[in-house]
Amino acid sequence: MQIYQALDWAKSLGIEAIDRQILLLHCLGQPTHNKAFLISHDLDALTLEQESNYSQLIKRCSAGEPVSYLTGSKEFYGLDFKVTPATLIPRPDTETLVNWALDCMSGDLDISSSPRKILDLGTGSGCIAISLGKSITNAQVWATDLSEIALEVARENAATHRLKIHFCQGSWFDALGKEQSSPSFDLIVSNPPYIAELDPHLADLAFEPKSALVSGEAGLDAFKKILSTTHQHLKPGGWLLFEHGYDQGATLRALFEQLGFESVQSRSDLAGICRCTGGKRPKNGIIEP
Repeated sequence: MQIYQALDWAKSLGIEAIDRQILLLHCLGQPTHNKAFLISHDLDALTLEQESNYSQLIKRCSAGEPVSYLTGSKEFYGLDFKVTPATLIPRPDTETLVNWALDCMSGDLDISSSPRKILDLGTGSGCIAISLGKSITNAQVWATDLSEIALEVARENAATHRLKIHFCQGSWFDALGKEQSSPSFDLIVSNPPYIAELDPHLADLAFEPKSALVSGEAGLDAFKKILSTTHQHLKPGGWLLFEHGYDQGATLRALFEQLGFESVQSRSDLAGICRCTGGKRPKNGIIEP
């Protein structure tokens, strides 16, 4: 079978062009962004092993398995990350959270002075923590996750990108143990579970870890848990930023304001969807648990 024939076969099964190209490049040992290779080598023949591997991957893709899990990698913020079924697949929407975090660090905070401490709660593959660590040269980054398996993936990604991150296993702030017993972080970010238990969209995410997706009846449990103890870990003047669902912005802004946060606001992704909400702890330090 030649390359063009393999792509035509995958097309006949209803596989999207980008997916069938990425999977074939993966089987050929080529960078998955090198679409030009498929055009310039369209008459090249696949080996029997390549043909067999491609056939298996296409069938799994046809059954709904995400391409990123099939290839074991996903690009995020210009970096390649290892992903497994133990971690969520990084999505472009989450870059909104990273961009806002960088704005906070370059705005209110003087990044040219002492190192700034950043905490990523529920890090998964580590894509947020690592993207921030790569973008801010004097940052000290902590990252937590309840899943030790997910942290193993995050540690591998950090090693790949030659970045030192303090990884801690456990639930939200509890993972820090006694290491961070007083308010000390300049910036806390999180893309926590935020889907309601009976949300019909969960059917489209069947291959991703449910524990990283679902957060109670209304999808707000994780936000409330984090907000209830943020005062113990966030410096006065520091920011807390969340990624959330498209319809949760107003609710979260109200929760931030009730606790006494300042500069409470939301940000939208490139599609204009309200994607992130956050606020700043008053410099007098007063926020109510």
